[in-house]
Amino acid sequence: MDAAVLHRRTNMHDECVPPDLVDRLLALGHAELVRGQAVAEDGDWFCARAWARLLAGRGELDEALEVLAPYVATGWWTAAAEAARLMDAGGRGEEAVTLVRPFASQGELSALHDLALLLARHGQGEEAYELLLPHVTDWMLAEALVEVGVGLGRGDEVAELLEACRAPGMPCAHCGSPECGRPYMEPFNAVNLLALVREKQGRTDEAIAVLHSPGATVVNNRDPLAELLVRHDRIDELRAYVAGTGTHEALRRLAELLEEGGDVAGAVDVYRKYGDEDRLNTAVLLAELLARHGRGAEAIEVMRAPDSAEDWVVDLLCKLFAAEGRAEEGLAHLDALKARRGEEEWELFRLRGPLMAACGRLDEAVAEARAHPEGGSWYATESLACLLIDSGHPEEAVALLDADRLDHRRPLGPLLVELGRVEEAVTLLRTPRPHTPPPKPTAYSDTPPF
Repeated sequence: MDAAVLHRRTNMHDECVPPDLVDRLLALGHAELVRGQAVAEDGDWFCARAWARLLAGRGELDEALEVLAPYVATGWWTAAAEAARLMDAGGRGEEAVTLVRPFASQGELSALHDLALLLARHGQGEEAYELLLPHVTDWMLAEALVEVGVGLGRGDEVAELLEACRAPGMPCAHCGSPECGRPYMEPFNAVNLLALVREKQGRTDEAIAVLHSPGATVVNNRDPLAELLVRHDRIDELRAYVAGTGTHEALRRLAELLEEGGDVAGAVDVYRKYGDEDRLNTAVLLAELLARHGRGAEAIEVMRAPDSAEDWVVDLLCKLFAAEGRAEEGLAHLDALKARRGEEEWELFRLRGPLMAACGRLDEAVAEARAHPEGGSWYATESLACLLIDSGHPEEAVALLDADRLDHRRPLGPLLVELGRVEEAVTLLRTPRPHTPPPKPTAYSDTPPF
């Protein structure tokens, strides 16, 4: 095994069984097949990880670590991190620290993060704190510093460091000038983390005040102030925030909370009342909410309102038409868009297939797709295969897909598994593809590859 090869395969999901399909194989009772790929000389990482976790879950930790040992021996951090996690969960924290420490010493920041948290969990918090202090400008390590520092009762020290990160006149991280004027901080989440320190200290009002100040950052589509208010059941304040300066993410969080509590009407009202600033995104969220609660006809009217032909908006609208048994109306909507735009590129044309199939016109849909100017492209072929699968013609889809293309192997592997051709699927996914050198770049091209 080679660390670089393992890294490429897992990052690209190439020459390996992808993790979701490994889970599916286990669910279908193919544990021995997964085990065989895990312990093969040129093993499959996702199979090895799943098999090791299964063994550890049975209390067979030594056997689990034995499965991971060849991968760890390559010096690949991902494998070492998984082995350390299993060790720690199995009550062997000191061994986990010993395994992770060399990677942290070599400058692997995620290893330093894991090492610090391991040390803190096992009574060596001061060492963890000292390891993290020089890295306060790294967002991930700063998160760990908050956890470790507050746990040691040194939250105020961490807060001072984070305050300094957002101090006026601090040099811009892009150009190095304090006069740049960019509202840029390192770490980017300094304000969020400062609020987290105060929250962990039980100083919730201060945390809220921090998040009302400039610099708070939405992360992973989550507004930190909205999340904090929900955690502390301060829903009236969340409503006031949404009605005032709140973000689109805060609006969505309030609607989610109301829906979770069974107040669907209240969630709908929130979207209708406060969604004007991000009308298109709000329309999509509102339509999805209505559809989840059997109000598909209302959802269609919501999606018809935005004056937009953006592909992702039309995609949802066509799905709603199909779900409501109104496929012909969906086709008419696409016809109107085509007439308005004067053309129908594949991203919109592909939406016709499911609607035509719903009208009993599958053969016509396939013929039109093949005749489309982009019908011979890899992405059109994949889209057509998905249409055949959804329409109950999986064998035709298998014949259509090219096993030498990575983007075709991704749907082909799971399809073969569902057809009972499990070993064929695994062999296909694990077999190296022919690699052709990319074409020499030209001065300019407006067609793939760009």
